[in-house]
Amino acid sequence: MNAGQSQSPSGATAGDRGHGSLLELVLIVAAAVALAFLIQAFFIKPYRIPSESMEPTLDVGQRVLVSRVNYKFGGTPDRNDIIVFHPPVGAEDRTCGVPHPEAQPCPAPVDREEKGVTFIKRVIGVPGDVVTIRDSHAVINGKVQKEPFIRPCAPGTCTYPKPIKVPPDHFFMMGDNRGESDDSRFWGPVPRKWIIGQAFFTYWPIKRVGIL
Repeated sequence: MNAGQSQSPSGATAGDRGHGSLLELVLIVAAAVALAFLIQAFFIKPYRIPSESMEPTLDVGQRVLVSRVNYKFGGTPDRNDIIVFHPPVGAEDRTCGVPHPEAQPCPAPVDREEKGVTFIKRVIGVPGDVVTIRDSHAVINGKVQKEPFIRPCAPGTCTYPKPIKVPPDHFFMMGDNRGESDDSRFWGPVPRKWIIGQAFFTYWPIKRVGIL
């Protein structure tokens, strides 16, 4: 044995134990990173609110957690769920997929998702619902919805009296800030396959922590 190198009764040197501890630490860190990526890819993913379209419910810069499993194992988006999804091509330019009267919400999206972009909105209409908009409020199957969470448009605006019917396997989305939201009114209902998951919890800022 070299001078200055100690040995335990089992024959392992101090250097061996040091290398073993370092390897163990590396493996723990690697496993933690892999687990974090796995959770984000398949279970829960954090998102930052990028715009004012969901105010007053969600502010710009607020952080939320989105469940990626709710709708993958038999669950179905319901009215008032807050959803993260891919919008259609043309969403940022308010491009509808079909011609329609100005008094009618967009009946159909452009039939391609916009890669790399995500929106967060509230589900207003589910498949089969007949939707109109009256003074900022959704009217579903002839019934004005109770929406205490919205920030309405200016009086006399945000009215679309001509109805559309939400197609099968599609969902009609609107932001809570009705005057500052690019949503299904302009680019149509969202196919289920474009939905990423449901926002269920806000964790930042601290004063806003809670269940959505």
